[in-house]
Amino acid sequence: MENKQLVDILVKKNLLAQGLAEKLIAESAQIGKPVEDIIYGRRLIEEAAVAQVKSEAFGIPYKKIKAEDIPDEVLALVPAETVQTYKVAPLSLADNMLVVGMVQPQDVRAQEALRFIAQRSRFTLGVYVVTPSDFEMVLRRYFPYESEIKAALKTLNIQSGSGMYAFQHITELEDKSKTVEEEAPIIKIVSSTLRAAVERNSSDVHIEPQRMRARVRFRLDGDLQEVASFPIEIHQAIISRIKVLANLKIDETRVPQDGRFRTIIYGRDIDFRISTFPTPVGEKVAIRVLDPSVGLKGVEHLGLEGRNAEMVERAIAKPFGMVLVTGPTGSGKTTTLYALLQKLNDEADNVLSLEDPVEYFIDGINQSQMNPEIGYTFASGLRQTLRQDPDVIMVGEIRDRETADLAVQAALTGHIVLSTLHTNTAVGVIPRLLDMGVEPFLLPSALNLLVAQRLLRRLCDNCKEEYEALPELQELIRAEIEKMPEAVRGDIPVKPPYKVFRSAGCKKCKQKGYTGRVAIFEAFAMSREIADVISKTISEGAILDEARRQGMISLRQDGIIKALRGLVAIEEVVRESSET
Repeated sequence: MENKQLVDILVKKNLLAQGLAEKLIAESAQIGKPVEDIIYGRRLIEEAAVAQVKSEAFGIPYKKIKAEDIPDEVLALVPAETVQTYKVAPLSLADNMLVVGMVQPQDVRAQEALRFIAQRSRFTLGVYVVTPSDFEMVLRRYFPYESEIKAALKTLNIQSGSGMYAFQHITELEDKSKTVEEEAPIIKIVSSTLRAAVERNSSDVHIEPQRMRARVRFRLDGDLQEVASFPIEIHQAIISRIKVLANLKIDETRVPQDGRFRTIIYGRDIDFRISTFPTPVGEKVAIRVLDPSVGLKGVEHLGLEGRNAEMVERAIAKPFGMVLVTGPTGSGKTTTLYALLQKLNDEADNVLSLEDPVEYFIDGINQSQMNPEIGYTFASGLRQTLRQDPDVIMVGEIRDRETADLAVQAALTGHIVLSTLHTNTAVGVIPRLLDMGVEPFLLPSALNLLVAQRLLRRLCDNCKEEYEALPELQELIRAEIEKMPEAVRGDIPVKPPYKVFRSAGCKKCKQKGYTGRVAIFEAFAMSREIADVISKTISEGAILDEARRQGMISLRQDGIIKALRGLVAIEEVVRESSET
């Protein structure tokens, strides 16, 4: 498809403005690059939309593919060099038909290469149009992360040193001016590491200097796993490359630094939040991977179900009041707040957030980054936010009395306020606020809903298997089900002996047995009865008794329900929750 033909169709379908189309054609001719590559690179139009246009123009169907579903024996049918050169991806083989995906079905050379492979193997050919991002995921199957790192290290031709010699060599390496040839492998290592982190849905990347080597660890489903290591001699060069990307001071290695940068990987805008940390053997870097397709979830994808989901819907539908989410660090509180923000993000409302730091950027929401070094804290930011005519305010965390007082006042004066606290249970929120100095008589009017949560690993659907729980777990499950409200018990179809699930690991989950994480929740709403309890005592036990009387599902009980359904392992439920 010629540049002009593609552009004309995009304009006709209102996917591209006429003026911009003319500029793209001129730029394409000037730099010798196809228009579609410019469109893909700048994210001017969604990849799938461009692929659909090409599909219609060539009469070739478009297909969304998953690289992990392609069998190894199918990948072996097309050489890696052919895949990389012509941007073709083998997808399946059935009834002697080799089905391939093509990024550029108009490429004559690619067509000839496929014809040759098909004739040699006596296959017939089936073709789909695929997006560049999907193709890149397939390409990663040919050139996995570990192989890319080894190739880059081989190019550097460094013999790993040992002990203090290695650290002295780092300083020398930094002082010398590097040639482009010397820098290229370092850039490749960093790029491959970031791509691998996104591909594997890692939430964090840790690059850490050890005495004799440097190691790379990914946090996958909550646990850190070592994925690569390289000679200590190039560690600081890698850290310097990351600092350049994040616009940090390269020559400052004595104090921690923070930064962030954004790039496009597999067709998605990915933010990387960087934190450096000095150690005696060099700087450690922690990289938070902020992938909106993974981290930004709807309320329905959090694990909120049944009574808990109904309570959340009712709470955020009220015209004012606070919804507080609590739990330890890493329990998914921010993800829940973002899900609620997206639910409340309406053109008719002014939605503002105070965050430290801003993790995901959401269109339509006015997000503000805290900066304590210049006195811009949650408290001072909240005071200014109230002058911005807000309808919905999200405060990243209530840490002190001033922020708590201001948040309560905001809720009492007609605003919806979302925030987090660090307590172990939903019931513990009220004593915590009182301990911060909030007046007890203000809480019943200010609080709408209190939620606690934990994150558990989700069992792989492909390899999980059912088994009968051990006797002690049978008794625990029975006791917790008996404590549940009658309406909830009626929704649990299973009867003793109770069967739960476990996963041995398979190719689809990379032998881990888990794919992603899911939250367990407990939630209760403010009521007149709880207000009476607060007015008489600040006993957490008394508040818990009243919350139970109202039908609160505890963290453990919600976890048991999910374990009986095969979402999580019962052992993790017991480990991550306590009896209430």
